[in-house]
Amino acid sequence: MRIKDWDRNLKIRLLGEGMMNILFWMFFPFMAIYFSESFGKGMAGLLLVLSQVVAVVANLVGGYCADQYGRKKMMFISAVGQGLTFVVFAFANSPWLVSPMLTFISFSILGVFGSLYWPASHAMVADVVAEKDRNTVFAVFYTALNISVVVGPILGGLFFFQHRFPLLLIASIVSFAVAALIAIYVRETAPEKRENSLVSDSYVKWTRFIWNQLQDYRIIVKDKVFLLFILAGILVAQTFMQMDLLIAVYLSEKVPDQPVLTIFNTVITADGNRIFSWLISENGLLVALLTVFMTTKMSKFKERNVFIFSCMIYAVSMILFGHVTSVWLLAIAMLVFTMGELMVVGIQEGFVSRLAPENMRGQYFAAASLRFTIGRTLAPAAIPLTALLGFQWTFYLISFLAIIAGVIYYVMFDMRSKQRVFGQS
Repeated sequence: MRIKDWDRNLKIRLLGEGMMNILFWMFFPFMAIYFSESFGKGMAGLLLVLSQVVAVVANLVGGYCADQYGRKKMMFISAVGQGLTFVVFAFANSPWLVSPMLTFISFSILGVFGSLYWPASHAMVADVVAEKDRNTVFAVFYTALNISVVVGPILGGLFFFQHRFPLLLIASIVSFAVAALIAIYVRETAPEKRENSLVSDSYVKWTRFIWNQLQDYRIIVKDKVFLLFILAGILVAQTFMQMDLLIAVYLSEKVPDQPVLTIFNTVITADGNRIFSWLISENGLLVALLTVFMTTKMSKFKERNVFIFSCMIYAVSMILFGHVTSVWLLAIAMLVFTMGELMVVGIQEGFVSRLAPENMRGQYFAAASLRFTIGRTLAPAAIPLTALLGFQWTFYLISFLAIIAGVIYYVMFDMRSKQRVFGQS
């Protein structure tokens, strides 16, 4: 399915979210440094974990609202909210005020609005794209995201520390522009119109309102196949997140300075930190170039085999990282790691869309994203483990978790096939 044949909603999403993602990655990678310098590493880590916990709840509520009130409404509200929050974010880093705490509050609120936006956005894809084309469409969006991951940090290194105030103001303007595009050009795609409105529920105490919404997820908890998918996904995410955690620390502490190339009798050397930046660029470039290709190829195989084999590849890459220090062998390890990522990035969203009942797609996509949110929250535990186990055994442990994820996927698909045989939903 070519982009020119896409529904207009998807084209607007691709354009607007592409701009937002680039701006997001211009400041996001540097926030941990900013908070560590402002609050100290211990407090910064605690605050960031807290923001993730808040994002988990917001994500679930966002999925409910996407199904209850419509995709367009939630996307519009989220975009406007992000624009207003960026204004406060910019003011907290302006010539008139420098407030790390207000910056943290703004950063956390941005995460909340993002968690309200993405379930509706993903559900909209499932609403307007035929099942046979969904994997390809999701792959294109993932490719666009990874282009932002490559471009954003490069630009952010130039602007974030010296020109933070104008950068955040531009982000605010772009957010309002995206909200305008949604309001004018995007049509509602939710399969069922609701008579409820956000205003009509305003009399309900907000804590009760959120609790009532979270209770609706009980039906998802009863979906055993979906629960296994989330559990396996958390273990895979635990592995994937080590790219910015365990692997980064390992390269910084254990990889020595070494010659990389000799050009015109000039030897180019690199230490672990520089090699890490190269490996991140390698990952981003490979994902940007190969996501659509790999998704097309993987769609020809049984999903069960793709999910399980991806876990095995992740496991192998973790073992490789723990045993090599040469820049070229590390590049090979990153190639293997990226292949594990590329095998499933397109098909996993399509898998969720097929599991979800039509009227609960937003909630299913929201719950599915818990794989990454919980994985991101738990993954940093690998760093203190290195003090107890050493790097190699910690890599072995992460590899083992990836293998366990593969076993869970096997059980999940076996259970799903039995449900089909007996005519269960």
